Amino acid sequence: MSTASIQLFGIPFDAKSTHLRGPAQAPQKIRETLNNGSGNWFSECGRDLQEPGLWNDTGDLPLTDDWDDASSQIRQRAADVVQAGAKFLALGGDHSVSFPLIEAVATHCESSRQEPLTIVHLDAHPDLYDNFEGDKFAHACPFARVMESFPRTRLIQIGIRTATQHQREQMERFGVECFPAAQWNIDQLPQPSGAVYLSLDMDVFDPAYAPGVSHHEPGGLSTRDALQIIARLQGQLISADLVEFNPSRDPVEITAAAAAKLTKEMLVALLA
Repeated sequence: MSTASIQLFGIPFDAKSTHLRGPAQAPQKIRETLNNGSGNWFSECGRDLQEPGLWNDTGDLPLTDDWDDASSQIRQRAADVVQAGAKFLALGGDHSVSFPLIEAVATHCESSRQEPLTIVHLDAHPDLYDNFEGDKFAHACPFARVMESFPRTRLIQIGIRTATQHQREQMERFGVECFPAAQWNIDQLPQPSGAVYLSLDMDVFDPAYAPGVSHHEPGGLSTRDALQIIARLQGQLISADLVEFNPSRDPVEITAAAAAKLTKEMLVALLA
């Protein structure tokens, strides 16, 4: 493994999607967009992300549709990174991949006797179903699995606008701090201390900003909203994921551009 402080890797897995498949294509598309010459590698704060030694792309995990094998590989890769004292940015994939990623990070935090992990989750959907269509590991369920496994975790959800009654009950059960899109203002951003994990689902955005997702949900955040959240997030950002970009629904590559921009700004936040 590279000795760079940040490891970027792709998770080309979408077998737990429940509507449309396609997010498995996202890691490679994001890389292509980052390198297609339409922009440069400078962040908004002026950081040159091509400076040697800052981060390293370790490629995609070699995954099949088998969940047991895929989740084991994802969990192990994340554990290897954090146990080596580094951080990661994982490019999904559907949102099911967040559970094994966070499982590795939260386990490391607990074994290191750190403060409980704080998760900042940007999404149109709470992803708190106990099971969805009979599957407890569907992409609509990862945060239920996280909170069951790590009940001391603080879960902050921003941009939600589709919570069912069941998911509202789950929010109450797990003590989730929810900031719906309809009321969102950057001044509401909680300021956690200690270790923070960021999970960014591309359908947190209004489809005008990111049409390349499987589940269009109007009324979401703007790209600028998310960039402000990333820039102002307090605590120690220790790892992150970006998920649910579906290139097959992005014919003019608006969402690819947004995902590439967010990837750069998340790398900068991880380097802070």
